[in-house]
Amino acid sequence: MRQIYICTDTITGLYSALHDAWKECRDGDAGIEVRGKTQQQLFCEYRTVAECEQKAVRLERMIKKYLGYNAYWDIYHALLSDDEEKGTAVFKSMQESRNIRDSRKIMDHLGNPDVAKVFALSRSVSNEAHMYEEFIRFRELDSGILFSEITPKAQILTCVADHFTDRFPLENWMIYDKTHQVFLVHREREQWGLVWGEALNREAADAVSEKEMEYERLWKGFFDSIAIKERKNPRCQQNHLPLRYREGMPEMSR
Repeated sequence: MRQIYICTDTITGLYSALHDAWKECRDGDAGIEVRGKTQQQLFCEYRTVAECEQKAVRLERMIKKYLGYNAYWDIYHALLSDDEEKGTAVFKSMQESRNIRDSRKIMDHLGNPDVAKVFALSRSVSNEAHMYEEFIRFRELDSGILFSEITPKAQILTCVADHFTDRFPLENWMIYDKTHQVFLVHREREQWGLVWGEALNREAADAVSEKEMEYERLWKGFFDSIAIKERKNPRCQQNHLPLRYREGMPEMSR
């Protein structure tokens, strides 16, 4: 009977499920599914796996040791995607690594559909994270905190965290992932962290400082002044700045 491991849609949760699946079914047929997105199938045994930091650390260490760092980062990014079959694809890719001479070259084995899927998911997440590094805009709140709200498809906060920490090490800033309801929080001169389970205070998030409003007015004026009306091309503009990235960008709001 096929084993299905159900877990939370977090890196720790997915790593915990992959750890148990590898330990119990490395030579058999198993699947990883995200809680709340499970589709019941016949002849399957379902098991819920709780998040476990120790299991996640052990699996991470194993992947780095036997598959290498390149494969580790591809797997990590793939698990951040919104694809419902990402966990199963990673598990089957791990199984496939045992069938090739050098397991560290597993991500070159793109003839395998699961490896190809992991590679494609990793590239998609990396591309989205890169786009948000370019398009995220912060607004200064009355509290002095720099705040941004985004709606990504994948869970890209950990992918952009170091970028903005390096850019604003002396600032208190926060990025809210509206899609997954997660906060990326950075305090002055400290490391960043993720916060789950907290609701956004909309009133506080909309309380923009007067200085910020003045700068936004100046920026919009500059944005309009350099535009050439006769050369306006919305379709070309969308190729460089897709509509879904424009929410929260002052120059795109009117």
